[in-house]
Amino acid sequence: MPHVVLLGDSIFDNGGYVGDGPDVASQLRSTLPTGWRVSLHAVDGSVTGDVKRQLGWLGSDVTHLVLSIGGNDALDHGGILGEPSSSVAEVLDRLATIRENFARNYNAMLDTVTATNRPLAVCTIYDGRFVEPMQRRIANTALSLFNDTITRAAFSRGLTLIDLRLICDQDEDLANPIEPSVQGGRKIARAIAAFCEAATGPRSNSEVLVR
Repeated sequence: MPHVVLLGDSIFDNGGYVGDGPDVASQLRSTLPTGWRVSLHAVDGSVTGDVKRQLGWLGSDVTHLVLSIGGNDALDHGGILGEPSSSVAEVLDRLATIRENFARNYNAMLDTVTATNRPLAVCTIYDGRFVEPMQRRIANTALSLFNDTITRAAFSRGLTLIDLRLICDQDEDLANPIEPSVQGGRKIARAIAAFCEAATGPRSNSEVLVR
């Protein structure tokens, strides 16, 4: 029996944000063909360093992994957006340091995940849907630094990339500025299902899923 495990944060563990609606894991169960099993190891609020613990819960029957992590790492540095600076160069230098630290942590984490030797798909961080236009513009520009790290890490290892920026492309896809709604969760579940079904047969490396 194929068994997919969802790793990461509230992109998958979004049950607390959809009211009586189904979370991503539930929608994935209803989307995959009969016979597939889905387990949710992702935990709301997790950062890159928490994935190792989630891997410790894997059983020997797990056949596929999907990872969505990094959004909370970015949120932890949100304060830099309001800090004073004397020049654009100073701001870019601060951002470069954040990117380098995230890249080091993310790549180390991803090496641990790929060492499990299961088919793996990696998700980007989708754009936040903040109400205030300037906040949305600045936050999503800063997120590009994190997404650059994620895409480089995925493609350098020949992994499938699920680009949530392209999948969750409407305000209604989010229940609040940063969490998936039922509509967004449905789109995410469809993309994961496409990866799972493709990974059971021949496929090319470094695919990008935007379904």
